[in-house]
Amino acid sequence: MSQSPVMLHFAQDLASAERIAQAAGMASAPIDSHRFPDGELKLRLPEHLPEHVVLLRTLDNPNEKLVELLLVARTARTLGARHVTLVAPYLAYMRQDIAFHSGEVVSQRVVGRFLADLFDAVITVDPHLHRVATLQEAVPVPQAIVLSGAPLLADLIATQLTRPLLIGPDEESAQWIAQAAERYGFDHGVCHKVRHGDREVQIALPTLDVQGRSVVVLDDVASSGHTLAGATRLLLAAGAATVDVAVTHALFAGDALKVIKDAGVDRVWSTDCITHPSNAVSMAETIASALLALHD
Repeated sequence: MSQSPVMLHFAQDLASAERIAQAAGMASAPIDSHRFPDGELKLRLPEHLPEHVVLLRTLDNPNEKLVELLLVARTARTLGARHVTLVAPYLAYMRQDIAFHSGEVVSQRVVGRFLADLFDAVITVDPHLHRVATLQEAVPVPQAIVLSGAPLLADLIATQLTRPLLIGPDEESAQWIAQAAERYGFDHGVCHKVRHGDREVQIALPTLDVQGRSVVVLDDVASSGHTLAGATRLLLAAGAATVDVAVTHALFAGDALKVIKDAGVDRVWSTDCITHPSNAVSMAETIASALLALHD
C-alpha cells in the first residue's frame, strides 16, 4: 500500500500550505533553504519521500523560484518520488505566447516546456492565457488543471453589494466576468483596451448605463494597476456610485495599490493565491479538491 502524498513548501508559503494540506487531509513538510554569500541556494528536502509528492510554490517574483523548482523537483525523484505535482496558484510567464518583434523570446513556450520537464501535473488558478485555448498547450504536462477564483469572488461580492454591475477592464477578462456574473445573474460588460506600454493604456467603457450603480471591476490579475485605474476613472465620470475591485492575483507591483486608490477605487478584494493585505477569499478548499481528484 502506497504512502499518502506529502506537500512540500518553502517558509514563505507556510500559511497557504497549511490551509491546503489540512483541507486535503495531506501531510506537509518544509524545505530548508539557505543562501550562500554569493547568492547561490542550498536546499534540503525530507530524507524519504512517498511516491506522490506535491510542491506548493506560487510564482510571483518568479525568477529565483524557477531555479528552486528545478532543484526541488529533480531531488525529489532521487528521494523516492515517482509522481510530482506542482501547485502554482499564480503561474508566471504566461503572458507572452508569440513573438511580437523579431528575436523576442516566447517566454510562455520556454517556461512551459521547462515545467513540463520537471512535473507530471500542474495545478494553477486563472492562468493569464491569450492565444492558446488550454493550459496544456502552454505547459505540456500529462495533467494540467485550471481552477478559477471568479466563482468565489462572485460569492463575496454577493454578500457585499445588492445588484452590482460587474465590469471587465479589457476583452481578456471576459471569461472571468462571464463566470462571476452567471453565478448570480449580475449585469456585466467588458471594456475595450488598447495598450501602449506597461503603464500606458487607453480604455473605452462598454455601452451600459452605469449611472448610480455599484460597480465591481473584476479581473484575473492586478499588476501595475493602470488598467484598473483607467477603468475606474471612466466609470466614476460616467456616474457610477462606487467602484470596487476584485482580482484573483494581487501582484500590485510597486505603487499599484496607491494608483488604483487615487483613481477612486473604494474596496479591493483578492484571493489568497498571492499573499496580500487585500486577500478576502481562500482558494484552499478548491485546490485541495483538485489534488484529491488528481491522486484518486
